[in-house]
Amino acid sequence: MTSDPAEIDAVKAANQRFYEAFGALDIQQMDEVWADSETAMCVHPGWQALVGWDNIRASWAGIFDNTTLMHFNVQYLNVVVHGDAAWVTCIEHISSVLQGRASNFGILATNIFIRAGDSWRMIAHHAAPNM
Repeated sequence: MTSDPAEIDAVKAANQRFYEAFGALDIQQMDEVWADSETAMCVHPGWQALVGWDNIRASWAGIFDNTTLMHFNVQYLNVVVHGDAAWVTCIEHISSVLQGRASNFGILATNIFIRAGDSWRMIAHHAAPNM
């Protein structure tokens, strides 16, 4: 494992790009965040696991099409870099308007990244209600 501040900062930046794409409800930005891989995995709160970027992308597109506002306040980041893999655990405090209903809630998320050339790409996102 590394404690190299530059590597940790690069993973934090990749994680931030994910939340920026999510908050912007922008599927093209999300395309730039994720690894286009059949091994990619995503678990939205209360959903079954989705495997493969095509399935994951379709889920994001559906969420974005039905959401008018998504604002994140991400806290308690824990970043680990181990070779060409890295993971971030964090708490997402979310304010959203989904199908005309406003809500505020907390999510515990684990975001896993792999090194792709000189950048980090998300390979897995697992989100569950923060009790």
